[in-house]
Amino acid sequence: MRPFRSVTSRAAVLDRPDVDTDQIMPKQFLKRIERTGFAEFLFYDWAKDPDFELNRPEAQGAKILLTGRNFGCGSSREHAPWGLQEYGFEAIVAPSFGDIFRTNCVKIGLVPVVLPQEQVKALMAEPGELTVDLESQTAGPYRFEFDAFERECLLQGLDDIGRALQHEDEIAAYETAHPARFATTAL
Repeated sequence: MRPFRSVTSRAAVLDRPDVDTDQIMPKQFLKRIERTGFAEFLFYDWAKDPDFELNRPEAQGAKILLTGRNFGCGSSREHAPWGLQEYGFEAIVAPSFGDIFRTNCVKIGLVPVVLPQEQVKALMAEPGELTVDLESQTAGPYRFEFDAFERECLLQGLDDIGRALQHEDEIAAYETAHPARFATTAL
């Protein structure tokens, strides 16, 4: 996972509440186990409409998504954040997120920013270029809160494996001092 400090980009606006993970990444596309190949299926059913928000020229190339409350509710599929990130989004700004969706975003380096609804609406009203800065914890003119541990992991680019590898010497020392009780190579 690469470190995230800030992103400055035009923002795409998807002013819809309660967007569930089945709309973000429909179930028929969950057959892959890799993290790639999902962008083309993002919002698959909605994207068929030529006037769908992300089909509009002003949304093209946006790295920031402004959206409604409870974004990413529903099932816990990791494929939804994978698709959003592969599509090009680096940060999502919403009044609230589905809990598991939010956690899945943080684990892959996709930054979920929570702002009060009136602030998100103000950003949507002027959706031009926007900066989301995790170091200063600001999205445009607004300050946001972020869990300190998750923030540090994102700033350093550490996913779960990266955090474990920071302790590689300690893990090796422990394994040397505590030999296996039975041979695991036969398993």
